[in-house]
Amino acid sequence: MMNQNYKKRLLEEVIDFRLKTKGALLIVGPKWCGKTTTAKRFSKSVLNMQDPKNKNQYLALASIGPEELLKGETPRLIDEWQIAPALWDAIRQTVDERQLFGQFIMTGSSTPLQLSKTSHTGTGRIVSVLMRPMSLFESLDSTGDLSLRDLFNQQVKQKTFTSPLTFEDIRFLICRGGWPLSIQKDKKIALQQAKDYVKALTQYDIQDIDQVNRSVIRSKAVLKHYARHVSTPAKLTTILMDINESDESSTMTMITMVDYIDAFKKLFVIEEVEAWNPNFRSKTRARSKPIRQFVDPSIAAAALRLSPDDLLGDLHTCGLLFESLCLRDLRIYADALEGNVFHYRDNTNLEIDAIIHLDDGRWGAIEVKLGPSDIPLAVENLKRLVNKMNTDKMKKPSFLMVLTATGIGYQTEDGVWIVPIGNLKN
Repeated sequence: MMNQNYKKRLLEEVIDFRLKTKGALLIVGPKWCGKTTTAKRFSKSVLNMQDPKNKNQYLALASIGPEELLKGETPRLIDEWQIAPALWDAIRQTVDERQLFGQFIMTGSSTPLQLSKTSHTGTGRIVSVLMRPMSLFESLDSTGDLSLRDLFNQQVKQKTFTSPLTFEDIRFLICRGGWPLSIQKDKKIALQQAKDYVKALTQYDIQDIDQVNRSVIRSKAVLKHYARHVSTPAKLTTILMDINESDESSTMTMITMVDYIDAFKKLFVIEEVEAWNPNFRSKTRARSKPIRQFVDPSIAAAALRLSPDDLLGDLHTCGLLFESLCLRDLRIYADALEGNVFHYRDNTNLEIDAIIHLDDGRWGAIEVKLGPSDIPLAVENLKRLVNKMNTDKMKKPSFLMVLTATGIGYQTEDGVWIVPIGNLKN
């Protein structure tokens, strides 16, 4: 029975297309982001590997006769497949034998260590897509008046728009996040979801991923102090120093901290923003350090125990978490356009928060600013970036944008778009 409260996900178009191109599709992403619910809309039979009544039987079959678990009407959903990594090779082999597309959908909330020991990577048979928590457009918090697709295609018709979101709304949406369980719920209930997620993450999930005995105290410390540097290019040495200067953890080594960070990455919790390296017309050199980022801003807010009211009293942190919110949405929108999101920083200390680069070479540059007083400087930074690019070797930008929290959206006389996040869509 279909969920009557289900809200359409932008990834659905990607899933529909990818099922037509490969024998099996793997949907990965953090727990609670909606992978299974969406996958069921494309499936004709389901195997739930976490079914408590049958889990032990499924695990036994996976080791002695995995092909039995794959029998069923296709596309067949194998939910949380990583519980039995032997299924990977079985699915790959079955796809080879059938020589048909769209046979299996697999979902997973972590990358199992055992996958590296399988006999084949799945290249040519299994393709993966990443699902994140919901964007503001998917959760119906953005009007979608301005489309990134239209900007790239130079087809924008509506030139002005007003965001329905207030600054109070923005602070709430940062702390609520895009978890489907939190959407359109009472505010207190909605805010509890991210807190519960972080608690489960540090107490259970980080242990279960590879059966390594990690400390709950250290898990919380790493997550908290990584969150203190969200939306910045902080060095790992800086994060480690913060941890060891706190009272929450005994002295930690770099090797140990990196192990915890890698575990959070395997759980699709930490998703750093990689650097963009374009063609320059001058001797400008791009920096390659990643920006520290979570898959959803509510993780940082919950790890730091920040409420919407707390963000009102700490506008600096609010600005960093607002950037995290915007990066989440931009990544979701870019995926729907077959693109990627990067950041830019060069040896002149020019920084641009987001570069959306499509597979066909088109690109757009975006600065994120919480308050209107920072918009003029953001516009100048975007212009400086364009002046550095060698447009003989790469395309001119399709658009330049300053993404803001609230207010009115419009295009400046020199062509830069000023856009509230509550008006944007893919």
